[in-house]
Amino acid sequence: MLESNGLRSTPLTPLHRELKARLVPFAGYAMPVQYPDGIIAEHLHTRAAAGLFDVSHMGQILVSGPHAVTELEALMPVDLQALSDGEARYALLTNAQGGVHDDLIITRLAADRFLLVVNGACKDNDEVLIRAGCPQSEVARQEGRALLALQGPAARSVLQSLCPAIDHLAFMHAAEVGVDGVSCLVSCSGYTGEDGFEVSLPAAEAEGLARRLLKDKRVAPVGLGARDSLRLEAGLCLYGHELGPDISPIEASLAWAIPRCRRPGGERSGGYPGCEVIGRQLAEGSGRRRVGLRIAGKRPVREGQEMLSETGDSIGWVTSGGFGPSLGAPVAMGLTTDPHLVAGSPVKVDLRGKPVDAQIVALPMVKTGYVRRSSAL
Repeated sequence: MLESNGLRSTPLTPLHRELKARLVPFAGYAMPVQYPDGIIAEHLHTRAAAGLFDVSHMGQILVSGPHAVTELEALMPVDLQALSDGEARYALLTNAQGGVHDDLIITRLAADRFLLVVNGACKDNDEVLIRAGCPQSEVARQEGRALLALQGPAARSVLQSLCPAIDHLAFMHAAEVGVDGVSCLVSCSGYTGEDGFEVSLPAAEAEGLARRLLKDKRVAPVGLGARDSLRLEAGLCLYGHELGPDISPIEASLAWAIPRCRRPGGERSGGYPGCEVIGRQLAEGSGRRRVGLRIAGKRPVREGQEMLSETGDSIGWVTSGGFGPSLGAPVAMGLTTDPHLVAGSPVKVDLRGKPVDAQIVALPMVKTGYVRRSSAL
């Protein structure tokens, strides 16, 4: 549905307004950036209890058929053959130059059925690319569905009160279950660094489920502002910042996302766009890499600002920056061309012509809360 300003709405837009959210344009949608308590309070509540996010702007694409595995593996360096039903993987749609069209989560629902959750700003182009690359498979965008994310250390017990079966759902596993009488696909995943779940469900049922979750005092609505600061502290890439058509997975420090069988010498080596470039970078290294930054003082740095050596030489740039409420200090990520930087190395960031002291830090910057025990479902 279109708003009067031409932006699309999600099934939860009326609820956002009722909760007095500040709505901003994002990926073509009117999305809540924050609620009256503010970004810092929402961020800290998610780290302490549970935050409810509307992520219905993201794309859900179902690919099915006997050729789905081989066709999807030709589009991205992922090992779908190794996935059991209900298992999910982080994956990257690569381009011929070794860059990234989009990052996504792909879940094997059954032997020949895969659900891809892609970024909202990329979903139209992704669908075109996937349809072109999967001519023998059925590709269906899941219109009429919403996506909610419940994140935080209390998320499991909150959702379990409405769906006891999810208690045994482990990180990067999914199950089709009933949540308070609503048929949902629940995956143990999210983008905050905390234990939590993403719930795909019919759009018509989304507001009712969101209201039921918000009745629990441990749950608060959370907007895009805190979602960004949470993922930044957790060292998670954001497409268009740490990832893009001219940034490879190796440069983004995501080599772990490329399984051994798809690397040079592996049993199904290559065969995806940009595999020669990415294979060479795996073997020889790349000219730049993603790093974490702690910024001295209280003033955050922002995307695009230059990273400098102690002697003032340019050594990269900031890709994301902001205030880290859990750490009580400004934090950032950047791409550096200096191969010698390690955790603890001093650097500077050019903040409008004034060099500000910073330090390279290990990622993630906060301890993650993922539950990795085996699923009993």
